[in-house]
Amino acid sequence: MRNPSSLKQEILKRWIMGLQRCTTSSKNRMSILERKNAIKLSADLAMASARNGRTFWSRALIANASIDNDNRVLAQRILGPESKRVKKFFSTSLIRNRKIRSKKILRRSCTVRRVRKSAPQKLLANSIAKRLVQKRTRILKSLVPGGEFMDEISLIEETLDYIAYLRAQVDVMRCIASAELIDRKNE
Repeated sequence: MRNPSSLKQEILKRWIMGLQRCTTSSKNRMSILERKNAIKLSADLAMASARNGRTFWSRALIANASIDNDNRVLAQRILGPESKRVKKFFSTSLIRNRKIRSKKILRRSCTVRRVRKSAPQKLLANSIAKRLVQKRTRILKSLVPGGEFMDEISLIEETLDYIAYLRAQVDVMRCIASAELIDRKNE
């Protein structure tokens, strides 16, 4: 894991660079909603590009921004040539992951399940616990970018990494917000 301060510096550097590209690329004045979307998109892409496309969530964030028609041009300006490389890698890994999942589903459907005769309470508790874990895994997969294509182990690893980068992003945003408040007080 990277040093948190260097991680924050990298995110800040990429975020400022992305914001500069957003403001120089828009010839006409942006509305408040467009400005909000540009700030959010550049913050997300800065966080993902600071990871250099090494994780599934970072590639998914970049690919999702590149797929959306409204944000495609803006994302390409923020990322530059990096967006094409990451988007291509993400689409090939998606196809590979789908094949693996379909093989697992086929294997599970062909096997015969044996039902053990055990205490009904233990069986009921096991099924309730299993459903609860499946439900929470499904929710986690919906929260992490690209999570719906991951198995459980890689989902946990990616989630931990994603949380660390989200924390760094929040810290960077807090520093910028507090710096602006101090500047306004000094004026």
